[in-house]
Amino acid sequence: MAGRKIALQVFTLLSILSSVANSIDFNYPSVFNFGDSNSDTGDLAAGLGFLLDPPNGQIYFRTPTGRFCDGRLIVDFLMDAMELPFLNAYLDSVGVPNFRKGCNFAAAGSTILPATATSVSPFSFGVQVNQFLRFKARVLELLAKGKRFDRYVPAEDYFQKGLYMFDIGQNDLAGAFYSKTLDQIVASIPNILVEFETGIKKLYDQGGRNFWIHNTGPLGCLTQNVAKFGTDPSKLDELGCVSGHNQAAKLLNLQLHALTKKLQGQYADSNITYVDIYTIKSNLIANYSRYGFEQPIMACCGYGGPPLNYDSRISCGQTKVLNGTSVTAKACSDSTEYVNWDGIHYSEAANQYISSQILTGKFSDPPFSDRMPFLLNLKF
Repeated sequence: MAGRKIALQVFTLLSILSSVANSIDFNYPSVFNFGDSNSDTGDLAAGLGFLLDPPNGQIYFRTPTGRFCDGRLIVDFLMDAMELPFLNAYLDSVGVPNFRKGCNFAAAGSTILPATATSVSPFSFGVQVNQFLRFKARVLELLAKGKRFDRYVPAEDYFQKGLYMFDIGQNDLAGAFYSKTLDQIVASIPNILVEFETGIKKLYDQGGRNFWIHNTGPLGCLTQNVAKFGTDPSKLDELGCVSGHNQAAKLLNLQLHALTKKLQGQYADSNITYVDIYTIKSNLIANYSRYGFEQPIMACCGYGGPPLNYDSRISCGQTKVLNGTSVTAKACSDSTEYVNWDGIHYSEAANQYISSQILTGKFSDPPFSDRMPFLLNLKF
């Protein structure tokens, strides 16, 4: 395990030093994050009044923290690399949260399209943007009352100088596969992106000028989707991933990239960066052994054993009676060997690798490298 971490650190350093692409300024005083479970640091748990079952969040954080992971998420690694504190969730009021360096509005299960009565999460992208508007208005009210709140909330100029991060959209596609055909899902992509563009415009109108947009990863490689939609081998690609899901993700990303280019031209006074998460994650799954992993698709925390160790009837950490027997979905002995944590989300070790690749700047449009002073201070 130690050898794998050292190898990853060396690989990351070499990637950084060899990157000579054009750069952008990446020295931000605060971060405002929007998304789903990939970057939820506690909103769903707080908003719906429950904590995740152990062992979620316990390897690194020691106690459950509302993260759907065995430790740090990508957003945690990125914040750490920028020497900024982990983001407090907007809805989590427990433990005197500090929002000086930003706020996290991401909530697990969220979609870009407005939530419906059957949605997993009511906190769709539009709701998250409205939460930000309320957050900003309240912050400005507090700042107007004097300096006693300064250490708890962002300074007024942080809203313009800060970074707005987005990692959302996978649930719009993945959830749709349970009731729609691939053609119907593809036809819905323009409407999804209209909703996303509307949210970006609202944030721009509020003074936001620095936008960081993650595309959608290879949904067909998530254990849950392989278990549900991959029972027919003809539906799988050469990596063992569900082809239709990945095709939908690629088409969404193609149009999202085009939208990003449009916004870059429309908002010439802004920095808008598109990050190709799909390529990073696909490369990890295709070359998992090169980076020290042993299982690219099988879940670490689940029930059922190989080849997938996933049962939709019982989630990571739960104990239930199945077929007359009480069983528990337990974590594997070493999660650093697994790309997938619980069938739906990536492990901390995988998030570490993905973050290291993001920080090379080679998977972004525009690319960046030489104006990121925190890069050589990675604490992975």
